[in-house]
Amino acid sequence: MMTDYDVIVVGAGPAGSIAAREAAKKGAKTLLIERKKEIGAPVRCGEGIGVEHIKGMDIELTKNDYASVINGARLVSPDLKNNITVRTEQSKGYVLDRKSFDKHLAMEAGRAGADVMVKTEVIDVIKDKDNKVKGVKVVSGILEASSDHTNNDVYDITCNVLIAADGAESRVARMAGVGINTIRPLSEYDSGYEYEMVNVDCDDLIELYFSNEYAPRGYLWIFPKGKDSANVGVGIGGDKSDNGIFAKKYLDEWIKGPMHERFKHAQPVAIKGGLIPVGSSLDRLVADGFMVIGTAAHQVDPIHGGGIGLAMKSGLMAGAVAGDAINNNDYSESFLKRFENMWNEKLGPKLKKRLLLRKAVEQLNDNDFNSIFNTLDDNDINLLLEGKYKGVALKVLKNRPQLLKSLKALIV
Repeated sequence: MMTDYDVIVVGAGPAGSIAAREAAKKGAKTLLIERKKEIGAPVRCGEGIGVEHIKGMDIELTKNDYASVINGARLVSPDLKNNITVRTEQSKGYVLDRKSFDKHLAMEAGRAGADVMVKTEVIDVIKDKDNKVKGVKVVSGILEASSDHTNNDVYDITCNVLIAADGAESRVARMAGVGINTIRPLSEYDSGYEYEMVNVDCDDLIELYFSNEYAPRGYLWIFPKGKDSANVGVGIGGDKSDNGIFAKKYLDEWIKGPMHERFKHAQPVAIKGGLIPVGSSLDRLVADGFMVIGTAAHQVDPIHGGGIGLAMKSGLMAGAVAGDAINNNDYSESFLKRFENMWNEKLGPKLKKRLLLRKAVEQLNDNDFNSIFNTLDDNDINLLLEGKYKGVALKVLKNRPQLLKSLKALIV
């Protein structure tokens, strides 16, 4: 086993595997580390991804990688009396099988030349005498790090560039001690809880339900995985939950209450959940010899919490820059900042606009939502997806002027 690499990527999710693939393609000796014994498990998301996020990724999806093809979205009002159906290129996508998809991406990293280690825990970050990141201390063959490892269990692996892709509140970024703070207030997270269920009638649309009663500062969803199976979940404000307990409570009450008829024969076959960053991306993404990407960098859509596609784009940029750093023998923050600048230029403005929309929407109550669903149509939703808020906001205000304070930021 090698203990010296050019690039080490920690976390074999979509961001990490794509980054490892891209760095390896540039000729860098690359190691991809995953703490779990099986890449892609357990699943912690709704598994939805838009077609536009697959384009340009050099990925050929296999039939094992996705459970269903999505041709649009249906948005439903709190009182369940109104819905808006959108069928556009922007709303097309897939509900993935994350176990297969994530493993596929890791295999592509391996095919590109990266080494892959599973069931390996990073327990510390190594730094040189100048306090610059130089590698990781790992323990292999376990699921959790503990305090009773012998010296034979633990060993060092050095590198020139370390990439943290280990999820929300990245431990690797914190251990690196380079001043990149990945922890945000609970108000900038959603707490998600989800069942994979059978005996649920589905079509080719994802369904999004808005209700402050059953999803405070969030929404509920039905993502079809087949004609009679779906991921059924809820995301609520992180400051309104308690380790997912309240999220589960809201979801159960919704399923047994207003959605009883739809779910009366449904049976759960899997449970998923976790914290989802829905604030802005981290301001700082790099340091000397260090990068943070994907969900670890809070690179998640603030509106719906979707992060798979953005993680892949982040990995694509970061892996290429890391490979270039190796080829130029320059691992400084100033060189790696090319990744940060690329991210801010290509995706930063769009995500800032979407955060603006989220902050406006989270001020609305259920009566506001019901009124809005009576006012808007599918064309208005298309405009929102395109980031064109002003005309839609003015249309809403015409019927509900009392929302001026909430929507003012969308019309200036």
